[in-house]
Amino acid sequence: MSNIKPESESQHGDIAPGDEQGADEVGRGVRGYLLGFVLAAGLTVVSFYITRSTLVWTPSIPIALSVLAVAQMGVHLVFFLHMTSGPDNVNNLMALAFGLLIVMLLVFGSLWIMSNLNHQQMPMDQLMKMQR
Repeated sequence: MSNIKPESESQHGDIAPGDEQGADEVGRGVRGYLLGFVLAAGLTVVSFYITRSTLVWTPSIPIALSVLAVAQMGVHLVFFLHMTSGPDNVNNLMALAFGLLIVMLLVFGSLWIMSNLNHQQMPMDQLMKMQR
């Protein structure tokens, strides 16, 4: 029994670490990793440049950094974690979507609770008067 997968499976990126690959497939894999590295490093450099330059309007810097962060997450998902929209990756995409849902619920739920507590809390000067 051989570890080499049929041609149709290897074209879809279903090669696990340790499977035998041809020389051209290894070259494509390394090229993809290098492209992902260059894109990720470029996005990092651009984000540091934006914070120190006057290229972007100062109040919009957090928004620009958020956009660059989302773009970098996309680069990592595609080039390093090999997340695609193919039929083989449906479970991975569903797990990612569920993870994002949980994170959003935690973040926005925490912000909502903190906002409500801040609204309901008595002002500090009245608290100090009550303690006397």
